[in-house]
Amino acid sequence: MRKYFMTLWLSLLVAGAWAGEYDKYYVELPTEVAQVTVPEIPQNVVRLTDCGGKGDGVTLNTEAFKEATKRLTAMGGGKIVVGDGVWLTGPIELKDNIELHVERGALIYFSPDKRLYEGHTDREQRVLPCIYATGRKNIAITGEGIIDGNGQQWRPVKRNKQSDVEWKMYQSMGGYTTEDGKLWYPWKLKNKYPDIVEQPKQYENLRNDLIRLFCCENILIKGVTVQNAPRFHVHPNNCRNVIVDGITVRCPWNAQNGDGIDFTDVNIGLIVNNTVDVGDDGICMKSSVAKKEAPANGCEDIIVENNTVYHAHGGFVLGSNTTSGIRRMVVRKNRYCSTDTGLRFKSGLGRGGKTEKIYIQDIIMSDIAKEAIVFQCDYSDHDADGTPKRSATLTEKQKKRIPEFQDIHINNVICMGCKTGLKAKGLEGLDCVHDITIDNTTIVYRKKASDIDEKTTNIASKARYVSVSTR
Repeated sequence: MRKYFMTLWLSLLVAGAWAGEYDKYYVELPTEVAQVTVPEIPQNVVRLTDCGGKGDGVTLNTEAFKEATKRLTAMGGGKIVVGDGVWLTGPIELKDNIELHVERGALIYFSPDKRLYEGHTDREQRVLPCIYATGRKNIAITGEGIIDGNGQQWRPVKRNKQSDVEWKMYQSMGGYTTEDGKLWYPWKLKNKYPDIVEQPKQYENLRNDLIRLFCCENILIKGVTVQNAPRFHVHPNNCRNVIVDGITVRCPWNAQNGDGIDFTDVNIGLIVNNTVDVGDDGICMKSSVAKKEAPANGCEDIIVENNTVYHAHGGFVLGSNTTSGIRRMVVRKNRYCSTDTGLRFKSGLGRGGKTEKIYIQDIIMSDIAKEAIVFQCDYSDHDADGTPKRSATLTEKQKKRIPEFQDIHINNVICMGCKTGLKAKGLEGLDCVHDITIDNTTIVYRKKASDIDEKTTNIASKARYVSVSTR
């Protein structure tokens, strides 16, 4: 009994310390935002080596992770400690009250054996994510170690995005190259592992995320490096009370669909102190069709602060799915360096929804390849070969899902170099972009100050535009 109370006291002590650490982000907010709470994980500890794990880079540790989770679950939860070494493994499932702690000298490396990932969670068309949880409470991924998704074993590759050296590297892996030489698929590789599909393109929609958490509550992801995902890197879906703090997310700049941190239908979230350098959107908010049994629908009560995004399609992004709405969000004190776009708002008919009380302020940008700020309402997804992911014919229900970017307030932005300062276009006959304000903003541009379709948008912009040639 004494041991139980001591464990409880230690758990509350740690949770209380972390909770106080996050109070500072809820000061002087331009709108009311519900505050996160830190998940309470019992202080029980099981080291992976206690469960037969070996960090030799050769031994498969899938069963060791399962055993560690089983032991901790029997104790009411606790911490799986992964120490120094290279820990080869298949998918890892997190359960209630479990913390996966990756020490500084540890590398979790996901096996190239695709058979290990066969099975489905919330997305029937995709294989198991590398790390996943469904319907769980109080889960954490912490430490200073590295989690590597071994994504080159899954991703298609576009020739026009590869240097000659990179292209030769992929060719040396085996794989399948299309007759026109434009695409490479990780099918029939030279390694010893068999394929789990009959045709190379089937891998396009089969690959899953590195970390995917579905319908979970009370999540902390802190300190780790997450890299080289098969698809998205950190992706909580329909989750409530999520903290992502001080992680590094990285993959090749040309990694297909290599999003960094994506929140899909997250209620009450905090994304702070992270560094992102990826192949697609950097930090992105999405919202899909509401799920009745989910603990969260829509994105709401979220703060995104003090993050740095290097290469990405967008530094901070809303969309493309915004169906259940995005509201009460503060994005401030972030830096975007060498991203394709800075602030990116994208959606399309059939996937649109309404934004409310979005405040973006104190943003620094440099060397933006395209637009510093862009609103797009005709966005559509395509496979690597250019095939649309969705049918062009919309159902009556889908036609009602109209993008509505409104009540968005952008203030105190400095962009040192971009192609176009502000680009915005809505849809004819629909009120898709309105009640947008841009204040105290300076944008240094190379080609065009602004490109705004005034017939389909209503933006009150006081931005100052400076040509590169005159600064």
